[in-house]
Amino acid sequence: DLHRNQYNSSAIIERLEHYLPTAVSKVLAVTGLDLYIPVLTFVFGEARLNGQCAVVSSYRLDNKFYGLPDDPALLQERLLKEAIHELGHTYGLFHCHNPECVMKSSTYVEEIDFKSSRFCDKCWDKLVKC
Repeated sequence: DLHRNQYNSSAIIERLEHYLPTAVSKVLAVTGLDLYIPVLTFVFGEARLNGQCAVVSSYRLDNKFYGLPDDPALLQERLLKEAIHELGHTYGLFHCHNPECVMKSSTYVEEIDFKSSRFCDKCWDKLVKC
C-alpha cells in the first residue's frame, strides 16, 4: 500500500510460493518492511497454514519504531519468537490459548515479550505428529 508505505504479506507469500524450488520444504522470509494484510492494519508476520512459506518483519518488533532506546538483543528475541510462531503455522499449528506458548497470537510487542520461544506441551505434541 503506497499510501501507508506498507507491504501486503500475503502477496509476499504468494511470490515466494511461485518461485519456491521443489526440493525445499519450508521457506521463511525475514524483512525489515512494514507488513499488513487487508483485514489488519499491520502484522508481525504471516504464514500459510500447512503451507511452505512464511514471512516475518522486524519493522514493528524494533524498539526504535516506538521511540524507545535501541535494544538489539530484544529485537533478536522478538524476531525469533515470531519466526518460530509463523513456522509453527506452516506445520499446521493454530493459535494457542496458553499465554506463554510461542503459538499464542500477539497483537502487541508486549505480548511477544511475555510469551516463551517454546511450544507448550499441547502444541509440541501436535508438532511432533506432523
